[in-house]
Amino acid sequence: MTVTTSITVRVPLAIRRRPGRKVVVMPAGEQITPAALASRADPAVVKALARAFRYQRLLDEGRYGSVTEFASAEKIDRGYLGRLLRLTLLSPDLVEEILDDRPFPNHGLLRLLASVAENWAEQRKRVAAG
Repeated sequence: MTVTTSITVRVPLAIRRRPGRKVVVMPAGEQITPAALASRADPAVVKALARAFRYQRLLDEGRYGSVTEFASAEKIDRGYLGRLLRLTLLSPDLVEEILDDRPFPNHGLLRLLASVAENWAEQRKRVAAG
């Protein structure tokens, strides 16, 4: 007969809740692969930013004459479209930081929409205040 032995492996990790999924976060000081870095940002915020800039591009190209026309043609709620278009007013450095998930890792879409201001310095203050 053979004796069965078991090995216990402990891995320090944190689990963050993201909209619709859980994300495993490696502890500080651990090596992170480039693939892990690409997926750190909140997927809902990334999707909202991508849609906002796409919608703005379609308006700028003249495919639609107004937000109302765009919303009815694409069967999107006009209020939703207007809120998303506000994201195109974020400062470029703030968008980059949000997509890189630094230094505001838990900044959700609703708080981000509330942070939009005409002045980029004011945006930074609002986002930092959380």
